[in-house]
Amino acid sequence: MTIVGLGEDGPGGLGSASRKALAQAEIIMGPPRHLALLKAQEGELIPWPVPFADGVELLLEQRGKRVVVLASGDPFWFGAGSVLARHLDPGEWRCLPGRSTFSLAAAQMGWPLEETTCLGLHAAPLARLRPHLAQGARCIVLLRDGAAVQTLATYLTDTGFGASTLTVFEALGGPRQTVTEARAEALPDRRFEHPVCAAVTCAGADALPLVPGRSDDWFENDGQITKSPVRAMTLAALGPLPFEHLWDIGGGSGSIAIEWLLAHPSLSATSFERDPARVARITDNAARLGVDRLQVVTGSAPEVLGGPPPQAVFIGGGLSDPLLSWLRTHLATGTRLVANAVTLETEALLVQAQAEMGGDLLRLQLARSEPLGPRRGWAASYPIVQWSVRL
Repeated sequence: MTIVGLGEDGPGGLGSASRKALAQAEIIMGPPRHLALLKAQEGELIPWPVPFADGVELLLEQRGKRVVVLASGDPFWFGAGSVLARHLDPGEWRCLPGRSTFSLAAAQMGWPLEETTCLGLHAAPLARLRPHLAQGARCIVLLRDGAAVQTLATYLTDTGFGASTLTVFEALGGPRQTVTEARAEALPDRRFEHPVCAAVTCAGADALPLVPGRSDDWFENDGQITKSPVRAMTLAALGPLPFEHLWDIGGGSGSIAIEWLLAHPSLSATSFERDPARVARITDNAARLGVDRLQVVTGSAPEVLGGPPPQAVFIGGGLSDPLLSWLRTHLATGTRLVANAVTLETEALLVQAQAEMGGDLLRLQLARSEPLGPRRGWAASYPIVQWSVRL
């Protein structure tokens, strides 16, 4: 099987190897839009069905034949290539990528691609754009269909980035290409045609900071939240590394798990929370801040603990001796564990755990300036004891 990246300019934009694969194919599969771009072919044309998974099953039935699958541009950049490759052995397929939509859009905008955020939101929520919105930032966004252009403009306006410039490309790179430029808050009320993408020149002040310890105001909460300075210290202790998974036990508002996920797109996390209202709040916070990949499990630990094994664990609520004992016997050697304690009882648990298992104990004492009569003084918060250990 050969995966061929096809642009809106049709076979005329393909290299010799891609044209040869098409000419020799017994079967050519692809979306109807792509098949319509082809000239007369000897191979049988099979439209890719909806839903996409049905097409994978149909493709696998063609084993042993010379098959070409058509995909947009570069199939392995927010495309179908990786999905298809998962179902095939390495020797069964090859890929001949074309020019990606991102490359074509950046070339027309005059933007350095290495400094431009590229997102495939044709099958993902627009909120995944949120961490990238900042004054002067440049983003190229693939969209599901023409109607999604207006949805994107509304989203940018609602998040305080209505002054951003949208450059909308329809049928980019082909003879039907059209370009529309407008501020997000003043986008013309017209119909846009698929395929469509948008280049966004961001203008707005409400950017999400890049480092952990973001303001508590970013997280809807009922008071059960690891406060900003302590959160920064906790994320530093957890030390996220690419492709790691976190267990956030006693999620509260989800702030720890969300900041973990914001650190890198390869990170994953599960938040365990027994209060259904807080579960809903965690889910909403994660979706709003662009990390909807957070898994949220309802129930009490350790009974509900499970799923992908973690490389790091944080205990923010529900700290108990049975929980520590369960983690000690069930977690893999080398797992990093961080626990915060506020009460004397949970502090005693951590002191005992440190005596038995080692690790570091840290006592955090924070104070904020507040009015004190005509002057100002320090108002101390409850001290927090943090234990971090590698099992």
